[in-house]
Amino acid sequence: MSSNKIILSESEMPNAWYNIIPDLPSPMTPYLKPDGSIIGPADLAPLFPMELIKQEVSPERWIEIPDEVKEIIRIWRPSPLHRAFNLEKELKTPARIYFKNEGVSPSGSHKTNTAVAQAYYNKKEGVTRIATETGAGQWGSALSYACKHFGLECTVYMVKVSYEQKPYRRILMETFGAKVHPSPTKLTKVGREILKNDPDCTGSLGIAISEAVEDAATHDDTKYSLGSVLNHVILHQTIMGLELKKQLQIAGEKPDMIIACVGGGSNFGGFTFPFVAEKLKGSNIRLIAVEPTSCPSLTKGQYRYDYGDTGKMAPIAKMYTLGHDFVPPGIHAGGLRYHGASPLVSMLKDKKVIEAISYPQNPCFEAAVLFARTEGFLPAPETSHAIKAAIDEAIKCAKTKEEKCIVIGFSGHGHFDLTAYERFLSGKLEDYEYPESKIEKALKNLPNIEPKM
Repeated sequence: MSSNKIILSESEMPNAWYNIIPDLPSPMTPYLKPDGSIIGPADLAPLFPMELIKQEVSPERWIEIPDEVKEIIRIWRPSPLHRAFNLEKELKTPARIYFKNEGVSPSGSHKTNTAVAQAYYNKKEGVTRIATETGAGQWGSALSYACKHFGLECTVYMVKVSYEQKPYRRILMETFGAKVHPSPTKLTKVGREILKNDPDCTGSLGIAISEAVEDAATHDDTKYSLGSVLNHVILHQTIMGLELKKQLQIAGEKPDMIIACVGGGSNFGGFTFPFVAEKLKGSNIRLIAVEPTSCPSLTKGQYRYDYGDTGKMAPIAKMYTLGHDFVPPGIHAGGLRYHGASPLVSMLKDKKVIEAISYPQNPCFEAAVLFARTEGFLPAPETSHAIKAAIDEAIKCAKTKEEKCIVIGFSGHGHFDLTAYERFLSGKLEDYEYPESKIEKALKNLPNIEPKM
């Protein structure tokens, strides 16, 4: 490959999302109510529009992307695939490193792919307001942008520590027209209860989800929107992996590994699920999920049924979890601070189809700075985890002289994260590794539940 960038034309953008459910190695685990009975479409109707509920359990391998959605996402899609020649040279590695840049979207991350689709389906069913949560702000920014396109109001419950660390994300959301609240708030019953017990609570995605779900469930004009974890969210994100397949074919490449960060799982699933079928048929491709040591759901959690939120308002799902009341430290990769992981990603981890590793934040920022200085793109703190893992793999190739093809899911840019970079560059960034004792304590509160068939 002589060029350092492969750009597909608009006509080459996928016309359908890939649904992994028909290709899973075993049936999908159902969502449950607290009594163990299986949740049906009617149970989810107060939260989601019916078309998204259908997509959540659809047996169809391909689901057509509506023209109205394609019209908007064409603004930045297809996203470019870059060859990281300068990084390769700096590492003195024979490995070929690529990164697919989702930072080109209007909100600066991959989240906009599903935000537009979710806003469209809500608008189509007559919804006038959407409530949601956000960690570092990428999802809130994406949904705010999408809601403005379709004339919807948007209410965002932003994890308090990120609200304070990342004011520019809040400002971006407000610029798109959203109302943003630092979570936990006094606006919901869940928030008031948490603040009563812990007035200084810094918040978590689990808490913010509870507040947004309560908001939607108590207002007839409002639905809830989630930026990760659920099947329909990852479905919309598979447009990344589908484009990546075409771009690698143009480059004449067969990837040896695809590496992406994982919080709830939409970024990782979107990049890798189109390659899972090949893996299940015997391909040697490695699909590597990277998470922070401070919130190690896949690497230290248990594969159990658990609540998706702290307030126990969301459905119970089987996933790798640290416990629904787990509150991770306030690391700057706020999008990776979720106590659980997507049921689909969790199943594939349990079946050993995918791998999972974790890193502290300082080594990730070190990798991000090296990447920025060689390739010119400033990664989001979340994205830095995938870059760190890719650099480690490239260094291994330098030692073994193996010419492997490494692909990074570059989930978003770090332009709103300069305070985090400043802390790193001044030596003030702390590493956190959650104590085993606290993980064990949180895991003791998991519900003892299995499906009632």
